[in-house]
Amino acid sequence: MSSIRARRRTTGLIAAAAATLLALTACADTEDIDGGGDGDGGGGIITVGTTDTVFNLDPAGAYDNGSLAVFVQVYPFLMNTPYGSPDVEPDIAESADFTSPTEYTVTLKEGLTFANGNELTASDVKFSFDRMVDIADPNGPASLLANLEEVEMVDDLTVTFHLKNPDDQVFPQVLSSSAGPVLDEDVFSATEITPAEEIVDGDAFAGQYTITDYNENELVQFAPFEDYQGLLGPAENDGVTLSYYADETSMKLAVQEGSIDVAARSLSPTDLEDLSGNENLTIHDGPGGETRYMVFNFNTMPYGAETEEPDQDKALAVRQAMAHLIDRQPLSEEIYAGSYTPLYSFVPEGLTGAIDPLLEMYGDGEGGPDPDRAEQVLADAGVETPVTLNLQYNSDHYGNSSDEEYAMIESQLEADGLFEVELSQTLWDTYNSQRTQDAYPVYQLGWFPDYSDADTYLTPFFLPDNFLVNHYEDDEVTDLIQQQATTEDPDERAALIEQVQQSVAEDLPILPFLQGAQVVVAQNDIEGVTLDASFKLRFAPLHR
Repeated sequence: MSSIRARRRTTGLIAAAAATLLALTACADTEDIDGGGDGDGGGGIITVGTTDTVFNLDPAGAYDNGSLAVFVQVYPFLMNTPYGSPDVEPDIAESADFTSPTEYTVTLKEGLTFANGNELTASDVKFSFDRMVDIADPNGPASLLANLEEVEMVDDLTVTFHLKNPDDQVFPQVLSSSAGPVLDEDVFSATEITPAEEIVDGDAFAGQYTITDYNENELVQFAPFEDYQGLLGPAENDGVTLSYYADETSMKLAVQEGSIDVAARSLSPTDLEDLSGNENLTIHDGPGGETRYMVFNFNTMPYGAETEEPDQDKALAVRQAMAHLIDRQPLSEEIYAGSYTPLYSFVPEGLTGAIDPLLEMYGDGEGGPDPDRAEQVLADAGVETPVTLNLQYNSDHYGNSSDEEYAMIESQLEADGLFEVELSQTLWDTYNSQRTQDAYPVYQLGWFPDYSDADTYLTPFFLPDNFLVNHYEDDEVTDLIQQQATTEDPDERAALIEQVQQSVAEDLPILPFLQGAQVVVAQNDIEGVTLDASFKLRFAPLHR
């Protein structure tokens, strides 16, 4: 475990940290993460700012970082990652083990309750996973449970997860993911997304915190849950106030003036550069696992299946030509000052099985663009140029730098006359709904991993009925993903993960181009900032 803490830090150092952002045993500023208080709060009220937004307070209807940032504070999980570790352990579970190759049995701790006083039993566990699968909201994480056949309630404290494929090496991690919160069956609907007001009024929480005040995407007030019995221990503070900011500039000003204690996602590279010279602030960075990429809708992109001129070969040529033209280095350096680094794969550096197929297959083979190869692949497929490309992006969720990022991408694609880009942006609430309804032929997304395993960059993206809803499906890729998830031998599994990436690189359902680290700015008197391989900012260790 390493401790990364520096004042007056430059973005050059942040870039160096980003290059090793997935050193999975690392954590930032972990001094006193096991304490500093007495385990009974006493660390004061901590104020946290964010520019992220909550898409839904119901876990069945949200698969985004802003929503997950709240979920991990208030909902209980069967499995979780302890501070400073990438490995999952039982959380509210007493034990969790494979009792057969296709059966994963979990026994709950005794005496668990929700904040409203309702008992938390195996019935709630079965209810939570059944509703996640049954609702299967297009904006939710149900795709993570693709290997789940059924959940059996054995007794009041025991459930058995029956799996379709044996020896699922990832399933314990899935139980710690966006698909894993355990919910109160007396508050949540079994068949529909439950409104936030009903969840808060029902006090349906059993994590380290409850929510005492909720004004969506404006303010959330968290209070420590005294009866929390999970892995992570009690909160080291007296509560947290989470404030939402419309833009990075407003949040930067707030942390600079001391009106908030912690500025979490996200600040621009320019803001971080400015704040690094502030002697009252500390910049914390650590593993992030974040990727930025473009999604191709196989139905509506140029020559897609439902366009006026459907042609799979021409559609593939368009995707490949774009991959030949994207120049990641200036995106990294000129837009993000190195706080994001070039990504030439689907699995970021540092994770077992990560390779760089896009580096070799596209552009000049060394990371730069190659307009001649782009022109040739379009000509070989009979594609007339310039290709009209409708490209959608979002800046209120992915940061104001997205404006510059996608302006540069537009310029790169149009530079040699092969594409004519029509660039548009939409506010996040509308964007996240419309993208699943075939509204955008090609569009921006970012990804924050659910768990510290390469599978989190494969299963949600490339299996049938994936969360992208981009109509991509390939039998070979599906088979390889399922094989890697159930292969016990580490070397054999790593080889399968490499094969998945190689196959997907040929199809290009998405085009990754950047990876980033977690960066948080805090007042100097704030202790317990942990940025580790769980990829989540935990509020409970924060204290003065």
